[in-house]
Amino acid sequence: MQAAFYNRILPSSARKGRRPRRIGRGILLSAAIAAAGALIVVPAQAQPTLPGVGSFGITDPVPPQADFAPPSINIADGETVGVAQPIVINFKDPIADRAAAEKAIRITSSKPAPGEFYWRSNQQVRWKPLGFWPDNTDVRVEAGGTASSFRIGDALVSTADDSTHTITVTRNGEVVMEMPTSMGKPKHETPNGTYYVGEQLPKMVMDSSTYGVPVTDPEGYKLDVEYATRISSSGIFVHAAPWSVAQQGVSNASHGCLNVSTENARWFMENTHKGDPVIVVNTSGGTLSTADNMGDWN
Repeated sequence: MQAAFYNRILPSSARKGRRPRRIGRGILLSAAIAAAGALIVVPAQAQPTLPGVGSFGITDPVPPQADFAPPSINIADGETVGVAQPIVINFKDPIADRAAAEKAIRITSSKPAPGEFYWRSNQQVRWKPLGFWPDNTDVRVEAGGTASSFRIGDALVSTADDSTHTITVTRNGEVVMEMPTSMGKPKHETPNGTYYVGEQLPKMVMDSSTYGVPVTDPEGYKLDVEYATRISSSGIFVHAAPWSVAQQGVSNASHGCLNVSTENARWFMENTHKGDPVIVVNTSGGTLSTADNMGDWN
């Protein structure tokens, strides 16, 4: 027996000033037990209506025709991403009627994942679940002639705890790796918050002058770095730092990044993927700003 799941998306105006409320994964999945294989529908700013039956499962009626050119979607067709990956839709032209644009976008998933839209500009809207995506979920996005079908992989969650100077990595709830780390030293404290994996670079040059600190400054640097995994747009990485191995697991010595050994940095790069969450806790560095282009969860 199949059942349909419905979720109402709050209008952007009604959500202003509200932080998304997280819904426990157990609550979401308890409903799914009775509807294995059923599809959750996330209508944009619409009351639930009687669903039709589509090729991807039980779906909502076809959304209104889009009044915008085919946009770009940040997740490629066929790609596998992590449970913290937001959907980012970039429009070719500024959107005058945001509510109408939301109604013309359809997002469906093979497991329940209620969520909401939020706008970064008149040419970019984002969507993410209220909590992390359920692991191993198939998702399809359709927007103005552009479509992408992708997969959410295992729930690979890394927690960097400054009280223990340790990064603990779990896969679907089970610990698979623990590694010592050294985070931001005084005046350069790493912000707390939920980050997620972005680009991954086997080699890169880290140059303090790119954010206004000359290399000749006592706090300046220009270093060749291996196995760098970006977790913020503002330049926080998990990366190899053989020069700080003595501090890793003991104290903080970085300019905000998560320093680990070369071996551990390589493991992290090889085992994490775009969209995997990295949660930083117990620092004295405040919280990662939502203004950061990867600060969606804060």
